[in-house]
Amino acid sequence: MSMFGRRSVAGLFIFAALNAGGSALAAPATSHLAARVASVVERPEFRRAQIGIEFLDVATHRPIFSMNEDRLFAPASTTKVVTVGGALQALGPNYRYHTRVYRIGAIDATGTLHGDLVLVAAGDPDLSGRARPDGTLAFNDEDHSYGGDPVSGDPLEPLRDIARQVSAHGIKAVDGRILVDASLFPEGDVESGTGFVVSPACLNDNIVDVRVTPGAAVGSPAAIVDVTPRTSYVTFVDKAKTGPAGSDNTLAFTDVANPDGSRTATLAGSVPLRSKSAWIQYGVPVPSAFLRFTLADVLTDAGIAVQPPARVEPAVDFKVLAQSYVPANLLAEHVSLPLAQDALITLKTSQNLHATMLPYLVGALLGKDHDSSNRAGLAIEARWLRQAGLDLSEASQQDGEGTAFFTPDFMARYLAFIAGRPWFSVLFDGLPVLGRDGTLVDIQAKSRAAGHVFAKTGTDTQADYLNGGDVVLAKGLAGYFTTRSGRRIAFAIYINNVIVRSDADVTDVTGQAVGEIAAIGYETIP
Repeated sequence: MSMFGRRSVAGLFIFAALNAGGSALAAPATSHLAARVASVVERPEFRRAQIGIEFLDVATHRPIFSMNEDRLFAPASTTKVVTVGGALQALGPNYRYHTRVYRIGAIDATGTLHGDLVLVAAGDPDLSGRARPDGTLAFNDEDHSYGGDPVSGDPLEPLRDIARQVSAHGIKAVDGRILVDASLFPEGDVESGTGFVVSPACLNDNIVDVRVTPGAAVGSPAAIVDVTPRTSYVTFVDKAKTGPAGSDNTLAFTDVANPDGSRTATLAGSVPLRSKSAWIQYGVPVPSAFLRFTLADVLTDAGIAVQPPARVEPAVDFKVLAQSYVPANLLAEHVSLPLAQDALITLKTSQNLHATMLPYLVGALLGKDHDSSNRAGLAIEARWLRQAGLDLSEASQQDGEGTAFFTPDFMARYLAFIAGRPWFSVLFDGLPVLGRDGTLVDIQAKSRAAGHVFAKTGTDTQADYLNGGDVVLAKGLAGYFTTRSGRRIAFAIYINNVIVRSDADVTDVTGQAVGEIAAIGYETIP
């Protein structure tokens, strides 16, 4: 028996919609909507799944159509619309990160800094090459965190500008240490989506992008042809091979720490013969060390002599050093683009690390909690949601990127609420567009709704070794569309626990299904 029992899905939908106290549809329209949605959710591939849906009129806050709307579902990355909204409310869309560099010591007449040079990490997730001359941040529809190409531009440009500013103070050498103060919030947690390390130090999304091309024959060496950014933090050893044409790409890194804090990473596995060169991401295990080594490299490139890292770095008491973080000792400052720009990146590409960092930042800055920042940030978010009148018995959240549970009703009502916030246009502009861009670029691209549905996607999968495929633990879509009569509709669609045959079916089966249901709402609700 399906989750709907013996009554048909369409019948249940009509019953639920007409008895929700809020249907603005005439019965024939409701019937048509229910029948079309039923044609999706009654497919054999969803017979074991849990599915929840709500379409809600933003102006009246009344449900138009709902199913299992009061059940908790794993929402995956649709969580990010709550996280980003909480950060925009707490910090404001114009908030900017200030990454500052201070000297701890005097500069003599020869230009030698007798003491340490300290970069104070501010939690800026875009200390990278994303910034463009027009004041926007670049992004690719498939972010490099998910195996896509890195964005164009020099990922070290912010550091190069910092080096230029340091040089402008007449500094030609540093006889102390190059340090990174990453004490704003804890470093070392791993975000659950892609496994990259959370830290207030975030250079190039805490990734080194490595491009690999196959050799001329099966079994021949595959070659590392590009590394970005170039950094002394990690040395790559290439042991990758060329696999048969059409085989899986099995490239992977293993690495070890060196006595000075740098890393040696060995690339093994295979890349298919005659395939295009492939980007593979090396996630840095200690982001503050990555930033420290790379800053030293960039200072050296700028003609500033620095000391090599010690084999055993003594412990640094940054609380003591912070007493010297005063304007007279300020050497350089990198000011980010507004938070509004990062909100767009986070939502369009579903950037897990950026979303994960936001509650940490809010908790550290507003909660003044530098040790349990994530928890403090989510507590601030919770107070705001309660003040908005939202029922938090319908919600649970552990991090900023997708470890959560929401009911479709909570998400739809949240979306309706934030539509009235002053910063709403910032969040809305960051939502992927059905069939057009971001994580929705390939979803329902030929439907009449393409270009008209603006929504955040969510996906959480795990391998199914028993059946040789995957289990889609969560697939979600939450956002908005405007009907032909001008009504703005907020919606949330969740499908949990679907067994699929392949990675491709995660999108082709469940991703297209949530997009199709949203498209049906757009095409059907008057």
